[in-house]
Amino acid sequence: MLQLQTLALFASVASAHTIFQELWVNGVSQGHLNGIRVPDYDGPITDVSSNDIICNGGINPYHTPISSTIIPVTAGAQVTSEWHHTLSGASASDSADPIDPSHKGPVIAYLAKVNNATQSTVTGLSWFKIYEDGFDASTNTWAVDKLIANKGKVSFNIPSCIAAGDYLLRVEIIALHGASSYPGAQFYMECAQIHVSGGGSKSPSTVSFPGAYKGSDPGITLSIYYPAVTNYTIPGPSVFTC
Repeated sequence: MLQLQTLALFASVASAHTIFQELWVNGVSQGHLNGIRVPDYDGPITDVSSNDIICNGGINPYHTPISSTIIPVTAGAQVTSEWHHTLSGASASDSADPIDPSHKGPVIAYLAKVNNATQSTVTGLSWFKIYEDGFDASTNTWAVDKLIANKGKVSFNIPSCIAAGDYLLRVEIIALHGASSYPGAQFYMECAQIHVSGGGSKSPSTVSFPGAYKGSDPGITLSIYYPAVTNYTIPGPSVFTC
């Protein structure tokens, strides 16, 4: 019976995707689709060894040109990523907006310093994690639950001690409803183009994408249904702090 229920659940949410499509800086919207590398395909990435895991392989420069906007951000500022089910933005009538409630999982954010935030190449970059939120066993709440309650928004701070310059901000949701075997976890991510002013000179330890995740990671391949989750290990490195 449980297997049939699970299959029915998968069928009902097969098209329930989500897209990071608006960045807020200190509570001020930077515009819908502005400065975000928006995909022309809203489906998930499932192969952690693919270059598609970097900034979303759905980007096609012939259909969705890279934004020419670089969003100014002061080091230490609060930024908010806003997610929705489709590129048309918020929809009160869409039960899967901003993401289907079945898509439990963490929300994670990374930065990579680049020469120019509008550069087309994203391979070979060095990424450091600046935010993560996973599972709170005391309330049985996932980061995705909080994002849904906040109408698609999740907020965190740009480290105050990093060097000034252009960065790509990679914000990611990992949906774990089908993660009992690999490849089953669904990775949703987009990259925002930002320029950080002020700051300091800290050099965080970095990881590569692909490479930071393995399919065997306990935060990527697991069942969230049975047995009940009591502890969740967020994949990737530790969060960088100043």
